[in-house]
Amino acid sequence: MDKIRPVSDLRNNFAEISRQVHETKEPVFLTNNGFGDMIVLSMEAYEELRFESEVYFKLKEAELVRKNGGKTYTAKEALKLVKESIK
Repeated sequence: MDKIRPVSDLRNNFAEISRQVHETKEPVFLTNNGFGDMIVLSMEAYEELRFESEVYFKLKEAELVRKNGGKTYTAKEALKLVKESIK
């Protein structure tokens, strides 16, 4: 099934597009007059994408802090800190 469809398909074939994005967990790209207009994505896939994006930005931020002289920890030190914070 095509992942690129005209935006009119959203109105005319909503159930089919909904089924497709839920089953495949992939987006459907909608075009208007031959140009990209919007993307339809299931809520589950969107939330997963958002989570991955948040994790990526947190890792990038940590990397910048480290590069700019921020405190670093060994695995042993980090584990100790985590255990202490749980208590």
